[in-house]
Parts: sequence; structure tokens; C-alpha cells
Amino acid sequence: MAAVRGLTLTAAALRAVTPWARGRLLAASRGPQARREASSSSPEAGEGQIHLTASCVQRLLEITEGSEFLRLEVEGGGCSGFQYKFSLDTVINPDDRVFEQGGARVVVDSDSLAFVKGAQVDFSQELIRSSFQVLNNPQAQQGCSCGSSFSIKL
Repeated sequence: MAAVRGLTLTAAALRAVTPWARGRLLAASRGPQARREASSSSPEAGEGQIHLTASCVQRLLEITEGSEFLRLEVEGGGCSGFQYKFSLDTVINPDDRVFEQGGARVVVDSDSLAFVKGAQVDFSQELIRSSFQVLNNPQAQQGCSCGSSFSIKL
């Protein structure tokens, strides 16, 4: 149903058919724009930073409601060993790090952060899909051709 580089359902369609308690997989439609770094709400902002592009911030402001934010998780799987998972969530756990820019928030748990620190979260619109995606991940050694999975540097 979904891939890292492009989730194929729109956010509105997922809201209508996916009543998940902890998160809803996302996709949407908006074109790429200039990249901009995020600021972190945690004290050690420079260490383990996640950067948000301007298109990511803009799209999150369009699709999130109330206290919703984008959750980024890394799971085992995919053809390269690990895969990214995006969902909308409203619960911030004690081990979560919050990265905020312009009112848009991306939350990453501490385990997943080890696999994506220093990366960019972008929103991209292509002819066949629109999706949130992780770009320029310094922790990734290689990825599959579709961008949905990656292996880590050891």
C-alpha cells in the first residue's frame, strides 16, 4: 500500500478509511519547494537534528488538525534492511524528540532517531505520487531503487 518515497493514498482518503488509534499513514499533494532547516524543541538542538524542508512544513500545516504531528519511525524490513514509516499522531511519548518549524512538528522516537539523525524530511509531488520522504540520510549506507528501504553505516 505504501512506500517511503511515495505513499499512494491521499491524506483525506486515509482519514476516511483508516481509524488507527496511534497513527495514520500519510500521503498528499504539493510540489517541491526550497529547503529549510528545522529547529528542535529539545535542549540539545544541534545534536541528532532532523531538518524539515519548506515543502514539508507547508504540507504539514495543510493536513494536520489541532495537536496532530507527523511521526517518523524506522522499522526493520524492506529489501535493504530498514524502512521509513510516516503517520499522523497526537501522542508524544517520553522517549520522543520533537522537531518544530513554523508551527509544523515532526516527532521521532529515540530508537528511530539513531537511524535518521542529520537527515531531511521532505514532501515531494511527482507525476505518479505525492509523499513525505527522508532525504540525505547520513546514517544510510545505501538504499533500494524505490527509496523505501535502506541499510545503515556500521
